Amino acid sequence: MAREAVRLIVDAGPLVALADPKDARRIAVPPVLLNERETPVLSPFTTAEVDYHLQRLRGPQGNRAFLADLAAGRFEVPGFEPGDFKTISGLNERYRDLSPGLADLSMVVLAARYRTTRLMSFDYRHFRLMRPLQGGSFTLLPFDQDDS
Repeated sequence: MAREAVRLIVDAGPLVALADPKDARRIAVPPVLLNERETPVLSPFTTAEVDYHLQRLRGPQGNRAFLADLAAGRFEVPGFEPGDFKTISGLNERYRDLSPGLADLSMVVLAARYRTTRLMSFDYRHFRLMRPLQGGSFTLLPFDQDDS
C-alpha cells in the first residue's frame, strides 16, 4: 500500500536562507523541498515576508526568482476567509507571551486545513511551543526526523 503524501507548510526563513550565501542553513533546504511529492504550501503572509526579506538582502530585483517560482506554481498559496482570521485571533491570544506574527499563526491554520503537522521553518522559538490545532506537535524540518 502506498503511503499518503502529507503536505509541507513552508515558513519564510528557509526560502530567504536559500538566497543568502552567508546563511549556512541554506544547504539543508533543497533536499527537503526536492523530496516533496506534493506542492509545498505557503501562507500569503509568508510570501509577503519572503518578498520583503529578499529585496532587503539582494536589492530591488532580489525577489525575481521567488516571483517566478510562485508564477510557475512551485508553491500553493491558498486564501484566507474571515473564519480563518477568527482562529488566528484566538491563537494570537493563546500564544500572546510568544508574540507570534500573522505569518506564523497563519501557518498553524494552514497545517490544520491540510491535516498536516509538517512545517519547514527555522523558528524553534514559536513552533516548538505552539501546537497544531488537530493535536500533537509539529515536525519541524529540516531538523526533525520526517517519516511521512
